[in-house]
Amino acid sequence: MNPDEKEDCECAPPQAESNPTGGYDRLQEESTFENAEASRMKRAAAKHLIERYYHQLTEGCGNESCSNDCCASCPSFHRMDNNAAAVKALELYKVNAKLCDPHPSKKGTSSAYLENSSINSTGHHNLACGNRKMNHKELHPVREDFKDVSFLTEEKVYEILESCGEKEDYSPLIRVIGRVFSSAEGLVQSFRRSKQHTKEELKSLQAKDEDKDEDEKEAATAAAGSASAMEEGGMDLEASSSSQPGDGGDGQKLGPDEVSVDIEAVRRVYWRLLCNEKVEAAFLNALVYLSPNVECDLTYHNVYSRDPNYLNLFVIVMENSNLHSPEYLEIALPQFCKAMSKLPLPAQAKLARLWARYRTDQIRRMMETFQQLITYKVISNEFNSRNLVNDDDAVVAATKCLKIVYYANVLGGDIDTEHNEEEDEEPLPESSDLTLQELLGEERRNKKGPRVDPLETELGARVSDCRRPLIPFEEFINEPLNDILEMDKDYTFFKVETENKFSFMTCPFILNAVTKNLGLYYDNRIRMYSERRITVLYSLVQGQQLNPYLRLKVRRDHIIDDALVRLEMIAMENPADLKKQLYVEFEGEQGVDEGGVSKEFFQLVVEEIFNPDIGMFTYDESTRLFWFNPSSFENEGQFTLIGIVLGLAIYNNCILDVHFPMVVYRKLMGKKGTFRDLADSHPVLSQSLKELLEYEGSVEEDMMITFQISQTDLFGNTLMYDLRENGDKIPVTNSNRKDFVNQYAEYMLNKSVEKQFKAFRRGFHMVTNESPLKYLFRPEEIELLICGSRQNLDFQALEETTEYDGGYSKDSRIIRDFWDTLHSFSEEQKRLFLQFTTGTDRAPVGGLGKLKMIIAKNGPDTDRLPTSHTCFNVLLLPEYTTKEKLRDRLLKAITYAKGFGML
Repeated sequence: MNPDEKEDCECAPPQAESNPTGGYDRLQEESTFENAEASRMKRAAAKHLIERYYHQLTEGCGNESCSNDCCASCPSFHRMDNNAAAVKALELYKVNAKLCDPHPSKKGTSSAYLENSSINSTGHHNLACGNRKMNHKELHPVREDFKDVSFLTEEKVYEILESCGEKEDYSPLIRVIGRVFSSAEGLVQSFRRSKQHTKEELKSLQAKDEDKDEDEKEAATAAAGSASAMEEGGMDLEASSSSQPGDGGDGQKLGPDEVSVDIEAVRRVYWRLLCNEKVEAAFLNALVYLSPNVECDLTYHNVYSRDPNYLNLFVIVMENSNLHSPEYLEIALPQFCKAMSKLPLPAQAKLARLWARYRTDQIRRMMETFQQLITYKVISNEFNSRNLVNDDDAVVAATKCLKIVYYANVLGGDIDTEHNEEEDEEPLPESSDLTLQELLGEERRNKKGPRVDPLETELGARVSDCRRPLIPFEEFINEPLNDILEMDKDYTFFKVETENKFSFMTCPFILNAVTKNLGLYYDNRIRMYSERRITVLYSLVQGQQLNPYLRLKVRRDHIIDDALVRLEMIAMENPADLKKQLYVEFEGEQGVDEGGVSKEFFQLVVEEIFNPDIGMFTYDESTRLFWFNPSSFENEGQFTLIGIVLGLAIYNNCILDVHFPMVVYRKLMGKKGTFRDLADSHPVLSQSLKELLEYEGSVEEDMMITFQISQTDLFGNTLMYDLRENGDKIPVTNSNRKDFVNQYAEYMLNKSVEKQFKAFRRGFHMVTNESPLKYLFRPEEIELLICGSRQNLDFQALEETTEYDGGYSKDSRIIRDFWDTLHSFSEEQKRLFLQFTTGTDRAPVGGLGKLKMIIAKNGPDTDRLPTSHTCFNVLLLPEYTTKEKLRDRLLKAITYAKGFGML
């Protein structure tokens, strides 16, 4: 009798009913092999039925109008995780609950419906009989369907892939991916890095495998016997699975930027699998199920502190190169970003350090993934003052995730965390208003100093430490977000620092210079109003004279002396007054300062201080840049004054015609100058030192230089300086020339001008010490704030924003001729025009479109030249009769005008 006939005889219901006693006696006489076979068949049938219940709870029958409350396709069904579904499946098996028939759309796609459709789901005996009519492979799908796989390794994926390829059926692989990638535990255990095991460890692992097999047998036997026993066996199996972390990894000591996951293996697996559309859909669906559970674990269960390997799942998911595809943008990626944004600070720092080791293209892919989500959400929603983008969870979460990538980009770039300027030994004087503020119940904001990003502190590296990131900083700016951001509301959230309101100013990398400048403007204005209010209250309490403004009364011919004396007195008595709104008055002149007089004051002070005849700064003709004069006879107060002036210019939103090399702004941000900065400030010296480093011969014999250098002061006297003690006796050789170059740069950029720069920096910080300036802006952006931009002078944008007065309009003949003439000028002539009209040849933050220029009529046709009021950006233009005359008069005016104003 063959096995199939035996199975039919054992289970045929008519025979069992007609002669039950005889059947029982006959079964008692079966051989041991036959009894074991029957027992195995019953266990297989019970397990198969439980699996049907499980898949009904997790996948459903496919009928959208299903009325079975225990089916995932039922509209009223409440979704549950895999563990809860397993427990529920055991309960349904025990009570013989209803099983749905497979919907046509579901047949052939789920393991729940692999059995023959003729099986009657209402009786266990009928199910067993139906299964016995299937062939051997259909009867034992356990190994082929890989249902015992709770985590993945690269080898296991390839094994499943090969098995599916042979059958041309990838549903087992899809189910495994869905099961593992939707489970935080499974994903954390997957793709672990392998390590070399000792003989003792191999024996231990082998014993665990045997125990695991024994547990599986016990669980299968228990399933056939009773549901409760099977549930207990299932828990043992899960515990056994969790004790196997994949290919090792547990027990390995990990560095601060290391994880236990084999990243290269993950990349190879993704490369093999993502080319299959059905498999890709499994990753997408699994991520939708995974993310809420992960968010819950991180928010309420503090899971990362208990198991740092929890970070593995974020590493694995982020290696999916299809995350930026449209299918992910709607649900999967926003949910994942929300979960990722809940990572504690140490976990974020570890991710940043790990990703910093990635290639540039890999970091760019992650950056573009989050940027694409932000842009998609911004464009697809209508954000306004009532519907703030700050309240959109997806945009906020993606921005927080983008911050991790941003710092990875910084850490992976050219970074210098060593050469930092020393803090001022003397703290800045406190305001005398402090006691009054405390009496009024109002403490000074940011009393502890400027804000610092907590992730920056955790990493121990600042953005200003990075000279060149892997990806340009500009690529992290999201312009659509900047266009719809309500900066007044965002600034409020930034200052209040509430947990339920997010401010994009806490992620300044995503904002452009115009948006950040607007935030700084609000901060400055509110600080001005605060100082004004405090002054009024102070005058009421103590009866002092009301002085709500920073008033400067100066004489034109003594502007430096008057300004210096007044500002020094204010800095000594009450430095908080420097944060009041500036109000300048020229002695003997009438006029109300509505911004124009202050701008004129700044221009005159800058022109005077940077005059080479005074000797405070040296001027390089080749670079057109100024540098501190190390042998200047001016006292420190003069340098403090120019620092205050620069700070006041930012504070009062004025552009100065100041030309410093970038190293000055880096030093203001706390970084020392190094050899790499010499190229801007001292290009000739930089080239000479570079040739010294590259020289292939004997430096000592051919150049005969020592560690003693010479400098020439203002009077032509030669001054000697030893870079090392007894430097004149230490020759520069091939082995120590790098140290010579570094010491030379250290002297030129730091030591030789230490006294002058400290005074300059002190003055600058008197005005900006409580400002978010250093938090929001990089050194190159601070230069843009103070001096404006020399790049991309868009005169078309200037034409569109220019206003007209005195009878002119944009359609006037003279105005059309004027713009035609200006657009035909060379780049240098256009800069001369800007200098003539506004007092500087640079554009403000945001470009020339932000410059409010006015062209006013200045009488009929005449031979007089055009004139300007640079303090108000006003061009006075006579109504010339011909275009040629206009061009001739305008060119003469801008070419021969020298100094401030030409009236």
